[in-house]
Amino acid sequence: MINRIDHHAHNPKFVDRLESLDKHITAIDPQLSALVDLRVSQINGCVYCVDLHAQAAREAGESQQRLDCLPVWQECPFFEERERAALAWAEALTHVSKTHAPDALYEALTTQFSEREIVDLTHSIAVTNTWNRIAVGFRHLPEARGDEVQSQAA
Repeated sequence: MINRIDHHAHNPKFVDRLESLDKHITAIDPQLSALVDLRVSQINGCVYCVDLHAQAAREAGESQQRLDCLPVWQECPFFEERERAALAWAEALTHVSKTHAPDALYEALTTQFSEREIVDLTHSIAVTNTWNRIAVGFRHLPEARGDEVQSQAA
């Protein structure tokens, strides 16, 4: 896989404005935000964003065990009800053409989050889905940090 287009070089105003949206999402805890962003990116198969959000989650204090179990969070006892509600909402909105954002999931959110938090969580999910589509479409890849094993083509 190779990078296709440097989208920032061709439309920097759009990219800068998209980047600025995150500054307005302030009601969600950074650790939960990173978990949600990571789960959305996992669903979308965005290698760049999975790398980015996994690192952000670790920096926010997330344990490696919980990160490892995130793809199967529904079966795992390590996630609290608030996190479960956020992750279920993130999955529903990421798969919105199939789920149509069910009322039951929205109701679960209202027991765990304020209206402002629900709005910010929903905005964050939407922005992450947007970034995923850009990064997947243009095959944006993460940079090696030096702590991973490099594979070589045979």
